[in-house]
Amino acid sequence: MLKIKFGTDGWRAIIAQEYTVENVARVTHAVCLWLKNQTNNPSVVIGYDCRFGGELFTETAIKVLCSNDIKVFTHKGFVSTPMISFGVLQYQCAQGIVITASHNPPSYNGFKLKGAHGGPTPPHQIAEVENLIPDAVVPISGDLSDFEKKGLLVYVDLEKDYEDYIRSKFDIVSMNQSPFKMAYDAMFGAGQRVMKNLFPKALHLHCEVNPFFNGISPEPLHKNLLELSAVIQNTPELKFGLANDGDADRIALYDEDGKYIDSHHIILLLIHYLHKYKNLTGKVAIAASTTLRVNKLCALYGLPCEVTPIGFKYISEIMMHEDVLVGGEESGGISVKGHIPERDGIYDGLVIYEFMNATGKSLKELCAEIYEIVGQFYYERADLHLLESQKQQAIERCKAGITAFGSYPVVDTNFIDGFKYELPNHCWTMIRASGTEPLLRIYAEGNTLEEVNDILLQVRNTLGV
Repeated sequence: MLKIKFGTDGWRAIIAQEYTVENVARVTHAVCLWLKNQTNNPSVVIGYDCRFGGELFTETAIKVLCSNDIKVFTHKGFVSTPMISFGVLQYQCAQGIVITASHNPPSYNGFKLKGAHGGPTPPHQIAEVENLIPDAVVPISGDLSDFEKKGLLVYVDLEKDYEDYIRSKFDIVSMNQSPFKMAYDAMFGAGQRVMKNLFPKALHLHCEVNPFFNGISPEPLHKNLLELSAVIQNTPELKFGLANDGDADRIALYDEDGKYIDSHHIILLLIHYLHKYKNLTGKVAIAASTTLRVNKLCALYGLPCEVTPIGFKYISEIMMHEDVLVGGEESGGISVKGHIPERDGIYDGLVIYEFMNATGKSLKELCAEIYEIVGQFYYERADLHLLESQKQQAIERCKAGITAFGSYPVVDTNFIDGFKYELPNHCWTMIRASGTEPLLRIYAEGNTLEEVNDILLQVRNTLGV
């Protein structure tokens, strides 16, 4: 049978090819075995997002869990990944399961694990689950109503729990009266309902269920958010744009000009707000593909900074044991002090919105404030769909050693995850194969957009891709 492997963030596969009811049952059975080895009377929170087949695959997992006498808390309808992670803490469960493929194309679904601490299950535990996945078919039996009567299946309102929590953390009434009117793009994802409840006066885009996502991957990149950008540009009263991915754990922002504000800027803004304005301290944990300006800001503020492999599970593991101010990654997954150790695109967006309203400064003005400290910079990422042979050839070229990309000499390297090359004048590039999709990613940062695009070109020329 298929050998199932978890990637950077869970197991993901194409629906009806590798992602089948049978394989979901196998993975769930492994979770059951692992939980029973860890604790007595374990319980699980499980839910699904807006993807095709979410309810079916969730019911499959519930039947396997309950058949193994594991108590299950679940929600009727779709929920976001942060709602599951918050639910793990709320209901004191040993594990959370999210049926989601996050930002992947609509043909995918997936299986994420969430630990008892309210964040991604640590890598060593995921490896243990992976090793328990059986080669044989797992029986799927039982009726959900029977499990409910036995007390093994409990329906809870995870969305209301999360909404009540958000209202306890932010002055939502005041935010609804903000002069900075918000536009929210759910990308047809699981954040749509709660954001309508919290901000009924905001402009809401793509806040309906569409498992095809209009043919666009629900990843909050500018190329996927052109409608949000255009609406802000053409609507003077809109001053703030917030977008989340399919399971609402990632974030992107837009300023009053409809300009895309990427996660590098968001991480810097969060550090600046929480430390400089709110006098909070703690370590900053960032994935290897994050801007070097974070290291510079941390040095200026006297904050320790730790770089991790890519995958929020590594950052969350640090948050379990240490005092962390901000933990974040280039892909838009960020967590902050005072919240659960989980990526949460809605929560992060509201912290920035709070920053704007507390200072009376627009997002554009706050970014200018950051530039005064660390310098202005630009960033782009190229996702290359290559043949496996081409991808491996590029990786081997990196392993062989690269001293320059065209006219850009390499001044330092970091190979903690992928191949990151520091270039002159605060520029850098990074080459890495995706852990969730068949892609080779090239990251680049420079002092002008023209410089960034030139770095990307020189990297591709050097790699022969």
